[in-house]
Amino acid sequence: MKRLKILFIEPFYGGSHRDFTDGLIKHSRHDITLHSLPARYWKWRMRGAALHFSELIENPGDYDLLFTSDMMSLSDLKMIWGADCPPAVVYFHENQLSYPLPEGEKMDYQFGFTDITTALAADRLLFNSKFHMNSFLDYMPVFIKKMPEFKPLWAVDKIRAKSSVLYPGCNFSPTPTAFNKDSAAGKPPLILWNHRWEFDKCPEVFFAALEKVDTELRAKDIEIPFNICLLGENFQAMPKAFIDAKSRWKDRILNYGYCDSKEDYYNWLKRADIVISTSIQENFGISIVEAIKYGSRPLLPNRLSYPELIPESFRQEVIYENEAELSEKLITLLISSPEKTKTKNQEDLIQIFSGFSWETMILQYDDFFYNGIF
Repeated sequence: MKRLKILFIEPFYGGSHRDFTDGLIKHSRHDITLHSLPARYWKWRMRGAALHFSELIENPGDYDLLFTSDMMSLSDLKMIWGADCPPAVVYFHENQLSYPLPEGEKMDYQFGFTDITTALAADRLLFNSKFHMNSFLDYMPVFIKKMPEFKPLWAVDKIRAKSSVLYPGCNFSPTPTAFNKDSAAGKPPLILWNHRWEFDKCPEVFFAALEKVDTELRAKDIEIPFNICLLGENFQAMPKAFIDAKSRWKDRILNYGYCDSKEDYYNWLKRADIVISTSIQENFGISIVEAIKYGSRPLLPNRLSYPELIPESFRQEVIYENEAELSEKLITLLISSPEKTKTKNQEDLIQIFSGFSWETMILQYDDFFYNGIF
């Protein structure tokens, strides 16, 4: 198979975008050249990154393929480059059509239309989950119908025809995996939060569940002093839920904030007993995949990408329907011994999620790059 020359443009090189980019480049058998911008001012990236890269990158026609994320207007770039632009694949980590807005913020329709014109300009589209692809395609006609007239609903089928799903690879720790769980070592169970500190992850629901569980355990005269590990990045002002939690749970919080070292991050994953998500926005869920891979017992809402990722045989234990059931299932995990609270056939679940490693997923990406275009 021919080794392709791929031009990779990442206008928002940080967080999960950076992990994805680094993993793909490290493991691909193709020759990938990266051009990127720092992960800030995302709105300006979508507005103007194409103009920056159109001048920065010389001889785009020398490449076999252009691969870029959704954080840039591909239609602008192709307009400037013209026939010199190679066949283009866009990877949608997120989209601006179905992304929930913070309270009080109104939708800026420009970014939704940028997603649509970028999708139309691409030769192929990749989404990071079936849930994400379907939510984008399902919401597109709703979005287009907001136009007062001349509504281009034809765009939906045209974009659907060139859309596919490829889960992102995960950069798991290269060191041998040893799960030194706190509960197994006789310490209080460690409950993990390893998501972004933003409104769409609903941290207030997470901390409310901890409060309810603590209250109910005390009411039953059960003493289980669980500990808490708060990981994840915070790109904006500190959410009030975390400020309040630092005071309320100060004696139980073992880590508060982002880990600069990947090794430290993996060590916390290996120690954690339970990982919880309360998100209302999650197109894939790398943080959950990582935690499960390192042996945490997950509690996940019955929405977003989670039912897609969790095999059906595990869903009764892992998936919760509402906040009341989240508290009930968390209590069950906490009052039982570590051995009893292991997810049924948890080793099988760990093995399944190990399959999201880049070493495994890269085969699908490399084949797609070749067979999806040529």
